[in-house]
Amino acid sequence: MSKPVKAAVFGTGSWGTAFGMVLADAGCDVTLWGRRAELAEAVNSSRTNPDYLPGVELPENLRATTDAAEAARDADFTVLAVPSQTLRGNLAEWTPLLAPDTVLVSLMKGVELGSAMRMSEVIEDVAKVGADRVAVVTGPNLAREIAARMPAAAVVACSSEPVAQRLQAACHTPYFRPYTNTDVVGCELGGAVKNVIGLAVGIADGMGLGDNAKGSLITRGLAETTRLGLAMGADPLTFSGLAGLGDLVATCSSPLSRNHTFGTNLGKGMTLQETIAVTRQTAEGVKSCESVLDLARRHGVDMPITETVVGIVHEGKPPVVALKELMSRSAKPERH
Repeated sequence: MSKPVKAAVFGTGSWGTAFGMVLADAGCDVTLWGRRAELAEAVNSSRTNPDYLPGVELPENLRATTDAAEAARDADFTVLAVPSQTLRGNLAEWTPLLAPDTVLVSLMKGVELGSAMRMSEVIEDVAKVGADRVAVVTGPNLAREIAARMPAAAVVACSSEPVAQRLQAACHTPYFRPYTNTDVVGCELGGAVKNVIGLAVGIADGMGLGDNAKGSLITRGLAETTRLGLAMGADPLTFSGLAGLGDLVATCSSPLSRNHTFGTNLGKGMTLQETIAVTRQTAEGVKSCESVLDLARRHGVDMPITETVVGIVHEGKPPVVALKELMSRSAKPERH
């Protein structure tokens, strides 16, 4: 009998814990790593993560530790589930501990500030591994629903199809259906930009602009995501799939979405600092909107919704002014 697949998950937030559950339910031996001893103790003793997934019972084959070396030891898959802007520093600490042939799996949906690197590029740069050792899990995967074992589909992306298939098998459960894709660029861009569009839709909802505005922002947001993807060599079909449209719809429609909720508070008139104060977990789009816009400018791509979000979030532009500017742009063909 073959031994179970071993997975390490670095990050005990809601999505890291929920994906750890998926791996455990699929038969893997899973170790969560977190910095806080009291949270690791709660996972091991009461089978719960009271801070991020209260009330959810965790599988017996999932345990937690504060010892990074213990978590990483002999892991077939090393899953990275930390805020995207902290990845580089954290991974630099963990790289010497990694198992020699481990596949590094990114759950993060962001673009690094300054470098404008996608998360898989940061992983390759820091860990000094080839693209065939880095995979991405993305799609419409709201952590709370996954933790409740509600049905969902996802994309497992890797430049190596065999590696993607290995990870697909390791996280396939009756409620979590992963599909493979070799378009890592498109899958990562879909996840990163949808956070920004989620902020925009949330702002519109907070302002009470209605469903026509929401539908328009989702559609035009997908258009600017696709433009950026094409400029970066992505497959345009990726953006009509789970990593593109699927993730975008879930983020822009659900009250469970951190980015949508963050945007809603801004649209209701809260300041950035007030919104940060009432938001318990990371809304990736808040920081990534700047790096996504930087990436777009480097590739000469027009992304007006992203630019509008940056103006509201980081430049203090009132949402009503930003809306007027967005709606008064010169008329263009739809396929622009």
